[in-house]
Amino acid sequence: MSSSGKYRALITGASGLLGRVVKRAFTSQSQNWEVLGTAFTRVKEDLIALDLTKENEVFKAVQNFKPHVIIHCAAERRPDVVEKQVEATHQLNVGATSTLCKAAAENNCWLLYISTDYVFDGTKPPYQVDDEPNPLNAYGTSKLQGEEVVKKAGNFAILRVPLLYGQIEKIEESAVTILWKNLQTTDTRKTSDYERRHPTTTDDVAAVILSMAEKKVQGENMSGIFHWSGNENMTKYDMVQTMGSVFGVSTDHVIADKTASSGAHRPFNSYLSSDRLEAMGIKPKRTPFKEGIKAALQPYVN
Repeated sequence: MSSSGKYRALITGASGLLGRVVKRAFTSQSQNWEVLGTAFTRVKEDLIALDLTKENEVFKAVQNFKPHVIIHCAAERRPDVVEKQVEATHQLNVGATSTLCKAAAENNCWLLYISTDYVFDGTKPPYQVDDEPNPLNAYGTSKLQGEEVVKKAGNFAILRVPLLYGQIEKIEESAVTILWKNLQTTDTRKTSDYERRHPTTTDDVAAVILSMAEKKVQGENMSGIFHWSGNENMTKYDMVQTMGSVFGVSTDHVIADKTASSGAHRPFNSYLSSDRLEAMGIKPKRTPFKEGIKAALQPYVN
């Protein structure tokens, strides 16, 4: 604990889809936590600018703040972008992770690395924490390489999560909310009805992360791999149908596409079992998709 009697949490990628909500979750517990968020391009007044690919800057930030926990949310998480920018992705998803792990180890700090269900090939769900990964695309490979760095660096933790959505700054920020564009037109829109997903709100994941950090600083063993996932099995077509139902918008022009999605090869069903966290008593609310998507999209619905 710091001289103020509080623990300190450093959150990378705190301007992003998940990082913003994680920062807010820790900040809401201000009686226990001091919080510092970092960002690269979207730096706001409550964040500091930090290029995670520059080792000296990372070490300086960690040494100055002296966090008890680092929540590493920053990543390139768009599979189709990763396929075209493999080297830049490696620098962030693997190289920056290695730097943060070194800084955490030197400063006696616990690190939680956010990973993905895309480390699996999607052929044998539900996936347990000790199941063998087999990524199908460059994104999944980069996140798995990041996991390997974390495992070798110390008694740190890895949290794999599935397709995320929640409070957004623009419709395109989540692969879930961007589907709303299919309902902003009456033109025929083919939408994937093939790969199975388990859309999960950033609020739910942030609650899990906060609980993990609290257990860690209270002396519990929080090392190794963990999973958290929503439990509603849906295709993108199902999600669009639900959006239409929630907001009273016709989906008659939306056509189910029964073929595999184009672009980066994606797992068919990479459902993550949350058994390990639930056995530890970490059981926050799983927000129903109807409820979560209504909250996320309401500001964008005319």
